[in-house]
Amino acid sequence: MSLHIERPRRTSEVVVDRMQELIRTGDWPVGSRIPAEPELVEQLGVGRNTIREAVRALEHAGFLEPRRGDGTYVRSRNLLAAAISRCVSSSEVLELLQVRRALEREAAQSAARNRTDDHVRELRDLLVAMRAAFDDNDLQRYIDADIAFHTTLVAAAGNSLLSELYDGVAEVMGRTHATLIAADVDAHPHPTGHAEVVEAISSGDSDAALAAVEHYLNRSVESLS
Repeated sequence: MSLHIERPRRTSEVVVDRMQELIRTGDWPVGSRIPAEPELVEQLGVGRNTIREAVRALEHAGFLEPRRGDGTYVRSRNLLAAAISRCVSSSEVLELLQVRRALEREAAQSAARNRTDDHVRELRDLLVAMRAAFDDNDLQRYIDADIAFHTTLVAAAGNSLLSELYDGVAEVMGRTHATLIAADVDAHPHPTGHAEVVEAISSGDSDAALAAVEHYLNRSVESLS
């Protein structure tokens, strides 16, 4: 019988967990300013020092970002994305895109085997949203729909770890690739390969799904090479 006694958790650790949950669920969206310290003290029922310790821990982990004279903002909702953000500079986005390509190739093939009707329906709806944003020349709406499209495609693979990894990459891509996507949209009509991958996944054709993903992601890699 073990005589090991579990160390009680520090209050600041519990507060960190609560704040991470608020970030993960979107109650504190990425890019938003978190409540001021007095509000957090009141909402969470702990002292100022505990709040400060928790905020510092989340800043160090990359979830929060202090802005001098303007409060503290949510930087990331995903632990992997927070780590990637600290490592990836503007000169390394090609490497990030190559990682995305590797993950999405595997996801597309698995999605063709494991997709549900709901996944296919959502992908088609997002494709419509992308086209509408493109026609309206609304770049941010286009980027949001595009990221949702690709994360849904990966979710259709049915592999929770793959989805978690991809979410981290996609979050950073969304922040670093607005310029790349804008250039791509200017140079081409609505990106080819997206409708094709949806149809391949819908019909269960893993080879066609892989080919479609390689088509649109290889072009993006080439544009940065």
